[in-house]
Amino acid sequence: EVQLVESGGGSVQAGGSLRLSCVVSGYAYSDGYCLGWFRQAPGKEREGVGAIGSDGRIFYADSVKGRFLISKDNAKNTLFLQMNSLKPEDTAMYYCAAEYTDFGGWWLVHPRATDYWGQGTQVTVS
Repeated sequence: EVQLVESGGGSVQAGGSLRLSCVVSGYAYSDGYCLGWFRQAPGKEREGVGAIGSDGRIFYADSVKGRFLISKDNAKNTLFLQMNSLKPEDTAMYYCAAEYTDFGGWWLVHPRATDYWGQGTQVTVS
């Protein structure tokens, strides 16, 4: 069974930082799986933020490049999203996700293909 449990959301002023964490259990942390972060603002489609493949390749949405950093701690089966220089338009529910794919960039723009989702954590930037 795969479980993805996010934490670290909250409220922050524009320009501030937050770090999200996602503990991944089950085989979604094995070879072939891409782990990523998606977000969904009220009234908008879910969109990709960043992804990291099992080979370490990293992909980002253009809207967060240079501000967000995705990483993982293999010893702790944990995925992170460091968010810096936050803007009000970053306000959304953020979801951790896992997908069996080598094409992380493609996955970011096709969130409906996702195999597994976490429950989400709210990020509010004012």
